[in-house]
Amino acid sequence: MEQQDFSAKDSLQLIESMISKAQNRFSENGHLYLLWGWVILVCSITSFISVYFFGNFKNLMYVWMLTIPTVIYQMIYLSRVKKSTTVRTYTDEIIGFVWLVFVIMGFIVGIIIGRSGQPQLFNPLFLMLYGMPTFLSGVILKFSALRIGAVSCWVLALVSVFIPYQFSFLLLAAAVIITWIVPGYLLRSRFQKQN
Repeated sequence: MEQQDFSAKDSLQLIESMISKAQNRFSENGHLYLLWGWVILVCSITSFISVYFFGNFKNLMYVWMLTIPTVIYQMIYLSRVKKSTTVRTYTDEIIGFVWLVFVIMGFIVGIIIGRSGQPQLFNPLFLMLYGMPTFLSGVILKFSALRIGAVSCWVLALVSVFIPYQFSFLLLAAAVIITWIVPGYLLRSRFQKQN
C-alpha cells in the first residue's frame, strides 16, 4: 500500500474540508447571482425600451456590451475568492464546472444564432440555457428557490416563442428577477446567518 505524504497545511485543509462537508457549510453568498441578475435586468429593460418605443434594433449590441466589464469583474472576483479560500469543497468545484458549461454553451448558441440570421431566437434559447445551470445549482446546493427559478425560465422560454420579439425582453427581465435576483438575496441572507 502506497503511503501518501501530507504536509501540515494539506492535513489541515483536509480536516477543514471534512468538517465543512459534515456541517454542510454554505459557501455560496449569492454575489454573482445578484451581479448578473441586475446586469441582465438593466440590459433587458433597456433593450425593450429601445426596440418598443424607438424601433431601434441596431444599438442593442451596445446595450449588451455591459456584460463585458461584468465578465472581467467576475474573473477578478473569482480569482480573489480562490486565493482567500483555504478549503474548496467538492460542491464548489461541481458548481464551477456547471457554470463553465453554461458559458461555453452560451457562446456556441450565440455563434449559431448569429450565423442563422434569426436573432429572434436569441431570447428563447438563452432563457432555456439560463434554466440549466440554475436548476443544477439548486440541486447541488439543495436550494429550492434556484430550482423554481430554473423551471420559470423554461416556461418563459416556451412563452417567448408565441409573442412578438420585443416583448421577449420583458420575459428575460422577469426571468432574471425570479431566477437570479430573488435567489441571490436569499442566498446572501442564508450565507450571512451561517457565517
